[in-house]
Amino acid sequence: MLLNLQILIDAPIFNVQLLFNGLMVGAIFALAAYGLALVWGVMNVKNLCQGEFVIMGGYIAYYMYTLGIHPLWGLPVAMVIMFAFGWAMYRLIISKVIDRDLFTSLLATFGLAIVMQQALNLVFGPEVVIAESGMENRIILGDVAVQDIRILSFVIACLLAVAVVLFMKKSRMGQAIRATAQDARAARVMGINTDRVYAFTYSLNAAICGAAGGLISMIWVIQPFYGITHSIRAFVIVVAAGLGNLPGVIIAGLGLGIAEQYGGFVLGTDFQQVTVTGLLVVVLVILQIKMARQRQVVE
Repeated sequence: MLLNLQILIDAPIFNVQLLFNGLMVGAIFALAAYGLALVWGVMNVKNLCQGEFVIMGGYIAYYMYTLGIHPLWGLPVAMVIMFAFGWAMYRLIISKVIDRDLFTSLLATFGLAIVMQQALNLVFGPEVVIAESGMENRIILGDVAVQDIRILSFVIACLLAVAVVLFMKKSRMGQAIRATAQDARAARVMGINTDRVYAFTYSLNAAICGAAGGLISMIWVIQPFYGITHSIRAFVIVVAAGLGNLPGVIIAGLGLGIAEQYGGFVLGTDFQQVTVTGLLVVVLVILQIKMARQRQVVE
């Protein structure tokens, strides 16, 4: 570890390389986290199968690759299939627990995550796979090399984020989602079908995760049981940024991507995920300290 730290000090170009790599993957993390922020903020459901949605989207792109179709074409297919899957899961499971206590919704989404893991394992097997994009060439920026697919994924993630923001601001459904998030009871009084809004929100989250998973499948390897790492990433980003704070989600996602790259370089790839879980603990401790300072004694 000390040797790696010394390398960063003696060769500053490595810092630039890690920053570039972190920004590229951080944009995808932020995309998946925004979907979780939507579900959490609008429905008050902590979706523990968020990572499994991402992995399922990745396997859809991978399956397209096995058919001889470029995995980039798998992105819209993954979004459509995941939207339909999210709608079905809402009708079958989430709609039954959305008005229950927090523990019930956590247990339901955790159970769904386990079922999805085992289903993907039965269909695709436990081996790690990657959707070859054929874009492994590197663009040289001075002494910094970045893969074509990482740059393209960064651009696609940014475009999808902008599209979601415009949808939320300009469309009637987007306005209904924002109204329901502010006050669901008032939204129902105003004639908004909140059940339909909840179903669409959960499905939109699944579609966003499908796109993020498709991008991840072309950059990293995927495996049926890798979803937990993406769930933890999304929770770290949302908790650090706060609900309804899109700029905060973007900043936290990019920051997490950079932190992971530095953690993987300094601690080694075997301990890269330690950075994510460690950041989750740090964020929770900081929030607890802030809440303790805001508490006042009621006389």
